[in-house]
Amino acid sequence: MVSNIVNELVEEYIRNMIPKSSGIIYEMEEYARENNVPIIQPEVAKFLEVVIKASSIKSILEIGTAIGYSATVFTRAMNIKGKVITIEKNEEMFEIASKNIKKAGYEKNIEIKFGDAVDVLPKIEGKFDMIFLDAAKGHYQKFFSLCYEKLNDGGIIVSDNVLYKGMIASNKYVKRRKITIVKRMRKYLDYISKHPNLTTSIIPIGDGVALSYKNREAN
Repeated sequence: MVSNIVNELVEEYIRNMIPKSSGIIYEMEEYARENNVPIIQPEVAKFLEVVIKASSIKSILEIGTAIGYSATVFTRAMNIKGKVITIEKNEEMFEIASKNIKKAGYEKNIEIKFGDAVDVLPKIEGKFDMIFLDAAKGHYQKFFSLCYEKLNDGGIIVSDNVLYKGMIASNKYVKRRKITIVKRMRKYLDYISKHPNLTTSIIPIGDGVALSYKNREAN
């Protein structure tokens, strides 16, 4: 109980340190809050902004567009000089994201592809500096297998929500209906942590972020 209170205080403190959003970013945050649409949490967005800038990332492949929030954050972090290809299978989210991206003026930087990532990924050509996984949590390993070869050596795979509300860390938090997802996520985290061509760190911010660097000597 004490640990939970401390974690909440730390989270609140960190979020209060982040400058307030404005413009289309603020509008999307408000829409997500009012309509219970999951988007990357503020501290995760700021962390990835730093990663993108520090790594001079110019091309990103995203699995899970939702309303286009993270793709917009990424584009701003690249100073509107990079390219994001993002995949969304929900038609309503696809339409909302398209409108948001147009309103942001990022149509030339962000390309949304409609469909299931399992079907879309094999058709995507080229390689990317960063791959962002933020779709169905039980399918991360399948997504990984389809996009690993699309990541440049020296590139980064970011997997969001990997601690899954604490359920990944301890069985006492696992809800019965989530058992399959939890087992698959644990298997995925074990896989990327032991992958011979990756260096992975699992970071307890937001709902858990796994940052995996593809070693330059990887074949």
